[in-house]
Amino acid sequence: MNILAIECSTEILSVAVYAHGEIHERVEQSRRHGDVLLPLIDTVLDLARVDKLSLQAVAFGRGPGAFTGVRMAVAAAQGIAYGLDIPAIPVSSLAALAQEGFDRGAAPPLLALSDARMGEVYAGFFDVGADGLVYAIGEERLVAPEAISLPGDDVWCVLGPGFHAYREAIDKALGYRSDGITRSCYPQASTIARLAARELREGRVVEAKLALPVYLRDKVALTTAERRH
Repeated sequence: MNILAIECSTEILSVAVYAHGEIHERVEQSRRHGDVLLPLIDTVLDLARVDKLSLQAVAFGRGPGAFTGVRMAVAAAQGIAYGLDIPAIPVSSLAALAQEGFDRGAAPPLLALSDARMGEVYAGFFDVGADGLVYAIGEERLVAPEAISLPGDDVWCVLGPGFHAYREAIDKALGYRSDGITRSCYPQASTIARLAARELREGRVVEAKLALPVYLRDKVALTTAERRH
């Protein structure tokens, strides 16, 4: 299977191609994703020696995450899917983050946290299947760090930019049930591609017009009055 994967939900932009059982990826750290994304797609396709016409699907990090980046990934995926008449595969950016953590030694269950700004985090709860891939065990949510709660009574491995941004509040809220990972982890296109391959095998794909973002937050800006408080 040949899958193009795009992940732009953080300051780390990455593009990957899953082809012939191998993954080829390029990663850029840039605040100008719009200037980098399309050339990076061409670069990775060339690296993987895959022609666009041989792609079977395009996968993308559907969020939650940085609004501009998520919209950019969706727009690129929609354009490619429309142009090539292939399906799109939305993949949770939090799932990709959890997968990165597991691949680097984090033990499940996993709590993946992205920094949502405004004193909040995007939180996703995951376990790992026999195939070594993560799967969600609860709804993703937008929550204040001090208000995070965990299901069951397990000790959870907590990871991601949201944990680093609000570590003190999270440790206080979760107590002994938090086993935080201090090393940096970000969602990347290589893990989007691996998770998307599972979705493609199981037929969980969508038409280009249904390739939609997940934001979790409806309101993205504070009013002047709110900022004063």
